[in-house]
Amino acid sequence: MKNICLLEGGTGQEIYKRSRKSAHPLWSAKVMMERPDIVKEVHKDFIKAGARILTINSYTITPTRLRRDGEVEWFKKLQLQATEIALKARDELESVAEDVQIAACLPPLTGSYIPDERSFAEIKQEYEQIVAIQKPIVDLFLIETIASIKEARAASEATLESGKTVYLSFTLSDKQPNQLRSGESIDEALDAVSGYSLDAILFNCSFPETISEGMKSLQHLNIPYGGYANGFTTVEPLKPGGTVGQLSARSDLDEEKYTSYVMEWINAGASIVGGCCEVGPSHIDHLRQRIEEEGYGIVSSRKVSLEQLKT
Repeated sequence: MKNICLLEGGTGQEIYKRSRKSAHPLWSAKVMMERPDIVKEVHKDFIKAGARILTINSYTITPTRLRRDGEVEWFKKLQLQATEIALKARDELESVAEDVQIAACLPPLTGSYIPDERSFAEIKQEYEQIVAIQKPIVDLFLIETIASIKEARAASEATLESGKTVYLSFTLSDKQPNQLRSGESIDEALDAVSGYSLDAILFNCSFPETISEGMKSLQHLNIPYGGYANGFTTVEPLKPGGTVGQLSARSDLDEEKYTSYVMEWINAGASIVGGCCEVGPSHIDHLRQRIEEEGYGIVSSRKVSLEQLKT
């Protein structure tokens, strides 16, 4: 029986929706500062839906973003707060706590979907700051929504020094599905990171249709792979320093439709799946049910080796 590692959905977007407040450039981190209970309940709802890897709510908590949109002095405090909330959410659900892993988030440092123009050394150094805080606490690292090869290499080098499990996830161009948002091809990106001992390659925060096309490029890999799509109509309006209030959700991507895309990926070999922005707990619950109905097992990588995920 093939085993599937089920990630949570779009935690940040879900937090933002439940807060019922105006969007802020720091997004769900701003909510966390004022209403940490909302963050914990979102995590718990994703666990109840079937997610077995929680990514901490630190997507916007980078030194660069904080200098621009908040206070850089908040960096360590908010990174630790995000981790603490995820741990509490897991531990309060005692019946499944042992099966849930906590992933640190290594996001794009300046803003989503736009390649970071700084030097490789500057980018790596900033990722190292996140790794230094999270390494003693988390189970694994998720490098996500990466738009360029340079950022992927910098984050990979910074994170692999931790000795922990590392997943690397690229975001793809919805106009050119076989390219990163930087314009570099998927094949170029895979070649550039092939020398790193990564534990999985994923695609995220792109249309599900885009990820379906891109997934064809991963089928030759000898490590686990997968994806988690967003439900936005477009991400074009969002620029560094902007807010998610500028984006809107698709009306055609209900639970059944999203699940059908993900099952295509699984049937084509993907073993690590979930959801990104606009994919909520109900989507993950529906997906979990379908995975089980199709005869696949849902596991935490705490309980199963990465080698077993490929079988």
